[in-house]
Amino acid sequence: MSSAYALPAEWQGQALTPLNPDTAFNGYLCAHVLHALERLGVFRKLQEKRTLDIPAFCEKNALNPAVFRALVRSAEAFGYLDVHGDRVRATTVSEDVTRSLGFFTWGVGGYHDVFANAAPLARGDRRFGVDLHRDEAMVALGSAQADTALMRHILDEEIAGIDFRTLVDLGAGVSERVSRLVKERPGSRGIGIDISRPATELADETVAKYGLRGTVQPVCADVLDILFKDHRVDGSDEADVVMSFMFLHDLLAAPERRDEVIPRLRKSFPQARTFLLADTTIRPRGKGDGSRLPVFSSGFELAHALMGVPIYTREQYEQLFEQGGMQLRRTVPFGAPHTYLFVLEAS
Repeated sequence: MSSAYALPAEWQGQALTPLNPDTAFNGYLCAHVLHALERLGVFRKLQEKRTLDIPAFCEKNALNPAVFRALVRSAEAFGYLDVHGDRVRATTVSEDVTRSLGFFTWGVGGYHDVFANAAPLARGDRRFGVDLHRDEAMVALGSAQADTALMRHILDEEIAGIDFRTLVDLGAGVSERVSRLVKERPGSRGIGIDISRPATELADETVAKYGLRGTVQPVCADVLDILFKDHRVDGSDEADVVMSFMFLHDLLAAPERRDEVIPRLRKSFPQARTFLLADTTIRPRGKGDGSRLPVFSSGFELAHALMGVPIYTREQYEQLFEQGGMQLRRTVPFGAPHTYLFVLEAS
């Protein structure tokens, strides 16, 4: 049975609907300005020093002063910076937004071209994955930023009470998460599985950074091949905890084998007793205050619709787990709006 967690207040959102044209247009511009300032290191600088000197910052980072000042002026107009001459300070709202910068990296940096081509996608003039792509690096970076700011502490609290000797991360990216958790659990080992060869090559550097060569093994493999084509990964049959984050909906994308994914997970990792599976769900409609929107949810839903990837409600996930032979210990709100960590036990 899932725990009756009260939904975080911020999941209700602060964006009042309907968005009038002024708000919609300025919000579009503001998102791009925030993403640009994040990429230029402005928010990081303000966190460290509280103030920023425009000429010195431009010189140190080889920036075009006119362009940078235009970005700063725009951010001031949107209420995110306080500017006096060449001195820049953060405002209260800019301090608040630092926890959410990963969403702007994800949306503006990762999905800009996808959102901009929504009409050609609707007409069938373009096809995602054929002649239209997202920026995978920015999607990965935005996800990592959101993980650090909003999710990591929740995962740490949950896994602290779980005993493991072999930890497997599905869709591990550069194996940062599995390396960090294994480092904190002496005597354990880890396997990070990802389909991306560049990510797996970078994972070798991550493992070396943590001093875990021979203890954490990055593996380049398609998880669907592991589940449905009997592809074997050395050591995976010894895993006692398996985790995946923001990846489950991709495994469930093919409707003809959707009901088989959870049973195949259990079969592919026969010794695993605990599965930690996290994903963003469809925002509930008709509950609470329908006149407000939170950050991220609308973008997540639209992006996946444009890519042709189905997404699910919390209740649909919980039903899939039950049908697949998993016992749900608890469902934990997981930082980002309408994102949950499902703590499951193989029955």
